[in-house]
Amino acid sequence: MHPDFQTAYQSTPMAEVRNKVLRNTYGLLGLSMIPTVMGAIVGTHMSFAFLAGSPIIGMLLIMAVFYGLVFAIEKNRYSSLGVFLMLGFTFMMGVLLGPLLQFALKFSNGGQLIMTAGAATSVVFFVMAGIATTTKRDLSGLGNFLTVGAIVLMVAVVANIFLRMPAFQLMISAAFALFSSLMILWQVKTVVDGGENSYISAALSIYISIYNLFTSLLQLLLAFAGNRD
Repeated sequence: MHPDFQTAYQSTPMAEVRNKVLRNTYGLLGLSMIPTVMGAIVGTHMSFAFLAGSPIIGMLLIMAVFYGLVFAIEKNRYSSLGVFLMLGFTFMMGVLLGPLLQFALKFSNGGQLIMTAGAATSVVFFVMAGIATTTKRDLSGLGNFLTVGAIVLMVAVVANIFLRMPAFQLMISAAFALFSSLMILWQVKTVVDGGENSYISAALSIYISIYNLFTSLLQLLLAFAGNRD
């Protein structure tokens, strides 16, 4: 038997490309936290009265801007412009944390709960990323499950805009926390397996999952551990 040097030569560059995409993805994710924090600081000092007055119109406007920026980032997923659009997008997402953070800071332990949610989000991310990086199992089937889950969650979110049921909102938050955790696992695994060759797209999708995980955990903490005294 003779060693297949051609196969070995081809697999080595492919592994290097995957590792480079993964490193750049983590680097852009870390960089994106800076404008997110800056946006959150701005958001905590803004008035969001227009959202309270017209929640449906406000939600539609936010969704239009959100998907518009996501489309622009994906359109420039291989260029440096995509990085700048990504940073602008994360700043906007930080600003949109304003209403939730303002609500949290009304609690005497609100600041502590915000930090706890942030720490828990970091732990979940590193655990899921670690599993995705080391596991040899094929997780491609998880994508179909997550697609169905995303549709169900979006329907539930829209329904609760009209229902406004606190218990239902908590159920949605818990479901989003689980869904976002699994999304991080699947998205990182996709990069590790070479299914994503744009670190900008990878960072964008993982960032959205991290964002949803943080907001879901914070809402759950406020509901069960918030102290209004």
